Amino acid sequence: MTLRHRHLLGIEGLAPPEITAILDLADDYATLNRSGDKHREALRGLTQINMFFENSTRTQASFEIAGMRLGADVMSMPMQASSIKKGETLIDTALTLNAMHPDLLVVRHPQSGAVNLLAQKVNCAVLNAGDGRHEHPTQALLDALTIRRAKGRLHRLTVAICGDIAHSRVARSNIHLLGKMESRLRLVGPPTLIPAGAADWGVEVCHDMVEGLRGADVVMMLRLQRERMDGAFIPSQREYYHRYGLDAEKLAHAAPDAIVMHPGPMNRGVEIDGTLADDINRSVIQEQVEMGVAVRMAAMDLLARALRADREEGVV
Repeated sequence: MTLRHRHLLGIEGLAPPEITAILDLADDYATLNRSGDKHREALRGLTQINMFFENSTRTQASFEIAGMRLGADVMSMPMQASSIKKGETLIDTALTLNAMHPDLLVVRHPQSGAVNLLAQKVNCAVLNAGDGRHEHPTQALLDALTIRRAKGRLHRLTVAICGDIAHSRVARSNIHLLGKMESRLRLVGPPTLIPAGAADWGVEVCHDMVEGLRGADVVMMLRLQRERMDGAFIPSQREYYHRYGLDAEKLAHAAPDAIVMHPGPMNRGVEIDGTLADDINRSVIQEQVEMGVAVRMAAMDLLARALRADREEGVV
C-alpha cells in the first residue's frame, strides 16, 4: 500500500485507488484508536514539524496526536512568535527548517499555493493542512471516511454541500474527492457565496435549500468564513439562518436516513440548529473529529513509507 506522490498537497492529484488506499488504512487506524493500545511505530525515528500560520484546534491537535501515536518526534512551531514576524520570508523559513532534516512537515497557511511553493524547497514530505481557498485534503479524506463508514460506500450518493462555497477549501477538496468517486454533488447557497462558473465543475447549483436537499444522502454544512470575506455577502446572520441554516424542517426534505456533517468550528444558530448538530441519530460531526486522527495517521504512514523508499534508492 503506497502513494505515487512524495507530498499530500491536494485531492486533485490523487487517483481513486490512492484515495481508497488511504481510507482503507485509516479504517484500520480508526479501529486501533478505539483499542487499549493506540500506539504503533510506523514513524519511529522520524521528525514531524507542524507549522500553522492560521489558528486551528481540530486539525493541529489531530496531526499532533496522529504523529505521537505513530511514534514520531513531534514539534509544533508557534508561528505567531517565529521569525516570520520579524520579516523572514516563507522560503527562508522553509530552508532553515530543511537544514534541520525533518521528515514530515505539516503546514497550514492563509495564502493559496503557499504550501505547494514550500514543498518545492524541502527534502521531506509535506502535508497540506489547508492553504487559503485552495485545498484541505485531509479534511476531505476524513469526511469521505465518515461517509463510507455511515453509508457503506462512497459511490453514487447524493451529497449536498451547503453554505459558504466561495471561500471554502473544504468544499473544493470534497468536490474533487466525491466527484472522483462518482457521487452526485449539489452546491447549495446564496448566489453571493457560490463561485462564478461552479456549474461547470460537474455539480448542480441550487439557491434554495428545499431544492438542494431533496433526496440527499449526505448534508454537509459549511462555516461562514468571515475572515476571508471582503464586503457584505449576506444581509444578516438571522436572515442567513432563516434561508440557509440547517434545521429539522429543511432536513425533512433529504433522504430519511441522511447524515449531517460540519467540518467545524460551528456557528450554532447561523449554519446549523444546535439540537440537530447534537442529534446522535443524524449528526456525524463528532465522528468526523474522530476520523480526523485516523486519516492523518494513515496519510503520514503512507508518505513515510514512500519517503523511506526514496531515501533507500538515493532519490532524496
